[in-house]
Amino acid sequence: MALIIRNRSVVEDDFTVVRAVEDGVLPAIDALPAGRIIVPFALWKEHKSAIVASRAKEDIGVWLAPDDEPADLAPDFDSISLIAVDFPVFHDGRGFSIGRLLRERHHWTGELRAIGDVLRDQVLFHSRCGFDAFAVRADKDIHDALNAFNEFTELYQGATDNPEPLFRRRAALIAALGA
Repeated sequence: MALIIRNRSVVEDDFTVVRAVEDGVLPAIDALPAGRIIVPFALWKEHKSAIVASRAKEDIGVWLAPDDEPADLAPDFDSISLIAVDFPVFHDGRGFSIGRLLRERHHWTGELRAIGDVLRDQVLFHSRCGFDAFAVRADKDIHDALNAFNEFTELYQGATDNPEPLFRRRAALIAALGA
C-alpha cells in the first residue's frame, strides 16, 4: 500500500486515485476499482449518482485538475469525504489557488490532498494554502518530505494556516507588552 503524509504524519493510503487511460478516455463506471476511490471531476460530473449509490460517503473522493473550477464541486461537498488537487508538473501552481479557494471561499473542511508531481520543496507551501494531506511523488522520500514543515521558524505572509502577516503579529505583541 502506498504512503501519504496526512496531518504531518506518514500513513498508509487506503484510497485509489482513478485516472484516465493514456488516450484520455475516462474509465467506465463499472470498471472502477473496489474500495475507496478518488475519481476525476469529469467522471464525477458524469456519473455522480451511480458513484454515490455504489459507495459510502467515506469511500468517495474527487480530484480536481488545474483547470477545473472548485465552485462547481461545492454543491457536492455533502456527498464526498476528500478532495484532491492534481499538480501535473512542478511548475504548475494553479492548484495552490484551488486549495485556498476550497478552504476560504467554499469552506471545505474535509481532507484536502495534493496529488501528482508533489515534491518536498512544496509541502510547506501546500499546507499554508490549506492542504492537510500529500501524496509525495513515488520516486521521492516521503519521510524526508516531513522535514519541510520545520524548515522555516517564522513565516512572513498571512495564509490559510495563519491569516495574520508577521508585521501584524509583531505589532500585537508589542502592544500587549506595552499595555
